Order: sequence, then C-alpha cells, then structure tokens
Amino acid sequence: MAKNKPYGDNARKGAVKNRSQVHNPQNDLWVKRDTTTGKFMDVKTSSNTPFKGVRKEN
Repeated sequence: MAKNKPYGDNARKGAVKNRSQVHNPQNDLWVKRDTTTGKFMDVKTSSNTPFKGVRKEN
C-alpha cells in the first residue's frame, strides 16, 4: 500500500494499484480505467493534466 507521509505536501510515494489512465485526444481529457475489469471509472475535467500517481497506457 502506498504511504503518503508527510501529510499535506500533496505527494504520493508509490503508485495507485489496479488503475491506469488513457488520454482521449478528441476532447483532450484523461480517463481513468480499472485494470481488472477494464471499465472506465473517472474522467478528469478540471484540467488537461493527467491523474497523479496513476500509470499511463500505451
């Protein structure tokens, strides 16, 4: 499990498990996916930067 100390510095030590993300170039958004089921989970609409700590698919 990832440890996130010290608290409040907005940094993650380690990756988020069982998650990946892919970039959708049509609307310039990042989409988070569950790697075990393959279902899409979340779309980042606040900015066009990728999710933090989630690995990227090729």
